[in-house]
Amino acid sequence: MNFWLGKEITLVVGGGIAACRVLDLIRGLKTRGAGVTVVGTEAATQFVTPLTFHAISGRPFHGSLFDPSLEGGMDHIRLARETDLVIVAPATADLMAKMANGLANDLATAMLLARKGPILIAPSMNVAMWEHPATRRNVATLQADGVRFCGPESGALACGEEGMGRLAAVETIIETARRCLEPQTLSGRHFLLTAGPTREELDPVRYISNHSSGKMGWGIAQGALRAGAQVTLVHGPVNLPSIPGALAIKVTSAREMYAQVMGLWETHTATQTLDAVILTAAVADFRPVVKSPEKIKKTAATTLNVELEANPDILLEIGRRSQSLVNGKRPFLVGFAAETGSALERGREKMARKKCDILVVNDLFEEGAGFEGETNRVTLLDSAGQEEVWPLMSKDAVGARLVATIAARLHPP
Repeated sequence: MNFWLGKEITLVVGGGIAACRVLDLIRGLKTRGAGVTVVGTEAATQFVTPLTFHAISGRPFHGSLFDPSLEGGMDHIRLARETDLVIVAPATADLMAKMANGLANDLATAMLLARKGPILIAPSMNVAMWEHPATRRNVATLQADGVRFCGPESGALACGEEGMGRLAAVETIIETARRCLEPQTLSGRHFLLTAGPTREELDPVRYISNHSSGKMGWGIAQGALRAGAQVTLVHGPVNLPSIPGALAIKVTSAREMYAQVMGLWETHTATQTLDAVILTAAVADFRPVVKSPEKIKKTAATTLNVELEANPDILLEIGRRSQSLVNGKRPFLVGFAAETGSALERGREKMARKKCDILVVNDLFEEGAGFEGETNRVTLLDSAGQEEVWPLMSKDAVGARLVATIAARLHPP
């Protein structure tokens, strides 16, 4: 299902150099299936012409509060109501100041004042303007009013300076916009996730690892964030873009991941601020007993013997600690089992032994269920003995469905 198909977006463009970049934002939303109507300030038209906005959006540009061609002169009311989301990009310091103080002296600000639905602001300005106490007050006021923010980001600014003030990336704005529109079934919830592989060093240039890409964990994290959850993501070495809004903690080895997860577990269970633990990481079961301080040289020998020892079992330990919680709530525990043959039989044994609420099982020999692919085919086992076979889906779709399943368990009807 295409989330964006049929969605209506009103884009308010402020008068900053970053107005040129919102053309890509319009294209990105349209490509996904959304309709985009552009409302611009007079200053915005100094950077991008109304004709250009019209050509890229495929719709008339709206810029005047007193356009005689508009019947009844109520365009600001109509534009405020006939849309799913209003995005303000770039939001200049001046435009945010007007919004925070309820000024409405042009079409853009009048429409924003008349808006009752969700508004997303993507600021862009010089770092000194962003850090100014007046701007900080205005941001706090707008946030208290329920306005969502995306960015700004840090980097090179148009003025030649470096610092916070760059317009957020187009993909980040679109993803944040989606989160504004998704049902917030997990608002106020906190998820702890692990993802990706671990690496166990053999010498300074070699390590033992596996083929995990982290994509399944990324899909779950994205689904949880879209549903309004706070996400802490402990992950091994992956080649994936960062997820806006997630607290990412990078680790390398199994022991590092164990230490981070157990530390977070102790902190959040003590304060009862952890609702679910989802362990998707493909943690190495073994590590070399000895790491060579120098590169192991190839010799005339045709074999190399490496002694291995077991790594700590994160899922087993979390399951044990979860069962021992007496006071307070027990976080919902989800484990993953990637097997090769007799997957369900091994999964049932693993679930009982590790005390999961849900165990997600996939057979790596099944078509479309590999580590590095974009899809997965899974079976859910739960503690009540139920089994649910899911069809082949993208890993993002599996993640979204799993998040919905957890949300239903956390919010029983």
